Amino acid sequence: MTRKQLRAKIRSDLLEQLERNGTMGQYYTDLVDDYMTMWDVKNQLADDLERNGAVRIKNFANGTSTPENSKSTDQLLKVNAQMLKLLENIGIAPAQVEDDDDDEM
Repeated sequence: MTRKQLRAKIRSDLLEQLERNGTMGQYYTDLVDDYMTMWDVKNQLADDLERNGAVRIKNFANGTSTPENSKSTDQLLKVNAQMLKLLENIGIAPAQVEDDDDDEM
């Protein structure tokens, strides 16, 4: 599945969850679009980390260099936290999975 297809599937799923919860309206659709924008940013940050690593070498004009943490690491954590807050605020939570072992007791 391509990233574009996955994005469309996630957006559709979020909208369906809102509808199931009875939370409908343009305001909530706009919040889902905000979430998807953050999803795009999260993926770009993850791509940057995969491409360039979490630690980079910073070169100075005097010829010295030092390792430096990638700014994408901190940004990725912040974006993920904001995404989770947004889902919580619009009432979307992970589906509860029933444990089959509880039925047998």
